[in-house]
Amino acid sequence: MRSVETPFVGGPLDGRVLPVLTGATGQPPKTYEVPVPNDDGTPPTVYVYVRVPVALSRRLGVPRGWQYEYAPEGRPREGLKWPWTRPNR
Repeated sequence: MRSVETPFVGGPLDGRVLPVLTGATGQPPKTYEVPVPNDDGTPPTVYVYVRVPVALSRRLGVPRGWQYEYAPEGRPREGLKWPWTRPNR
């Protein structure tokens, strides 16, 4: 498997560059979860990072690289986003 050195921004991994395994398309996963064990025996705290492009090429707008940004609200909403549906209230 191939891995890519990917920088992390924000949260507990701020400023670190870690190797992240890529998928079949050569891109890292959209979300990256980091479980951190607690000392008191409770379930581990999970920090979530979301993949964002570092820069876009001028002509085609293709991402030139990826980085992970800390998502304090947790895992983003998954599923299809149809134009006629409203967000849950």
